[in-house]
Amino acid sequence: MLGEGESSSKKAKIMENPSAKNLRLFALVVDDDCFIRTIHSMALKSLGFKVEVAENGKEAVDLFRSGAKFDIVFIDKEMPVMNGIEATREIRSMGIKIKIVGVTSLNSEAEREAFMQAGLDLCHTKPLSVDKILPLMEDLMKNN
Repeated sequence: MLGEGESSSKKAKIMENPSAKNLRLFALVVDDDCFIRTIHSMALKSLGFKVEVAENGKEAVDLFRSGAKFDIVFIDKEMPVMNGIEATREIRSMGIKIKIVGVTSLNSEAEREAFMQAGLDLCHTKPLSVDKILPLMEDLMKNN
């Protein structure tokens, strides 16, 4: 994990990059907890992301079905209506190839593995932080 000084200097370096200033990244935050949605949205916005939120997996799937485009999705595992595993499988079954990152409070390796098997690219423990987002942002910038 990056120290506070390292994180700040890495963030500054990314934000000074001319391509970062011109690149607008779009993130979808999917979580049934309003507080977590707010924390994750604020962290992403602090890095320049445009953020949309959904309260459950069905809302996320419906956004994709309506033609919404995102560069990355941060999705909780345990939600009402449609959980993160079902939503991730559904999004992948639509042929959508974007980065999907699971964000969960679960520490069980078996539960994390089941979440990964649904089609996640990565799984982080809640809450998201700038330190967790920066490497993903760098990867997105390289691929855009």
